[in-house]
Amino acid sequence: MGALTGIRVLDLSRVLAGPWATQMLADLGADVVKVEAEWGDDTRKWGPPFIDGDAAYFHSCNRGKRSMILDLKSEEGLQCLHRLIDRADVVVENFRAGTLEKLGVNSDAFEGKILCRISGYGQTGPRSSEPGYDIALQAMTGIMSVTGAAEGEPAKVGVAWIDVLTGMTAGNGILAALFHRERTGQGQTIDLSLFDVALMAMVNQAQNWIASGLDPTRMGHAHPNIVPYQAFRAKDDWFILACGNDTQFASVCLVTGADSLQRPELSENAGRLSAREEIIQTLSDIIRHHPVAHWIAEFNRHGVPCTPILSISEAFGDAQAIAREALWDVGGHDSVANALRFMSKTPAQPSSPPPKLGEHTMEVIEDWLGGEQ
Repeated sequence: MGALTGIRVLDLSRVLAGPWATQMLADLGADVVKVEAEWGDDTRKWGPPFIDGDAAYFHSCNRGKRSMILDLKSEEGLQCLHRLIDRADVVVENFRAGTLEKLGVNSDAFEGKILCRISGYGQTGPRSSEPGYDIALQAMTGIMSVTGAAEGEPAKVGVAWIDVLTGMTAGNGILAALFHRERTGQGQTIDLSLFDVALMAMVNQAQNWIASGLDPTRMGHAHPNIVPYQAFRAKDDWFILACGNDTQFASVCLVTGADSLQRPELSENAGRLSAREEIIQTLSDIIRHHPVAHWIAEFNRHGVPCTPILSISEAFGDAQAIAREALWDVGGHDSVANALRFMSKTPAQPSSPPPKLGEHTMEVIEDWLGGEQ
């Protein structure tokens, strides 16, 4: 029994942001029906690698759902869509702005329901009709201007960062709207855009610009507001040193023997920011003489956060990931677990593997529509 058992979610979305949100709802017990065209969600073909005929990409964001094929260009398909909306509690779509209206679906259809509309730029504004792709939004919202080597070319985040954040934000919005409906009986529409989410996610970098009037720039793995807080090259490999306060900096000096940095003007963060180059160069010259294992042991012994830089396989093979069950067995295949850990009554858990295209068309028609197509 999940927290959302009994909630019906009609998933009209594709690719990542919408499917990521609805997968989370499925993990929490909702009955999620994924409506696809006869050729299926684009990500089914975004491989190799493939798992049971569909791309691993599709498997990453579609477990726990039922798939049905619907031809929205036909009158029969549109009528079925209207009836499905009538039976749903939540509808998630990521069409271009205005597409839902062109399908003959108006606001009256969502009385008492939650409609989550995900688009590149939102339902309003001069860019509302433009398509939204994660890499394009990374370019448009500032993240590529602060990601990568200081003198290097613009770089995107290594996953579809904005899509994932938008999916998580959509999940939050849907849950809040369901809670509001529980109290008032009123549904509502959520207008969510990748653009808005990406701007929100610039957090301290955006606020740094607001406060200073200066655009942040690319700094590689360094931090704009804290020193030292970055990767260092040891004798055998790189590792991360995250010195977040004055006490930790004193410990860094103690561990490394960097006596020249133990000056009053460097005892607080503002002074260290002004002496960034000196601090990094001094520590780098010392750190390169010993292997990563030495520094991790010494820094951690003195309470300074310090970690190796792991590959994905190493991260999932870490003892902590194993203890936290970071992988779920879903239909005989590993799947990345939902990060929500409810400690008692309603844990997030997988209900079924990602569906084959159209696998549940007749089943959904029977369950949701009483057999009437």
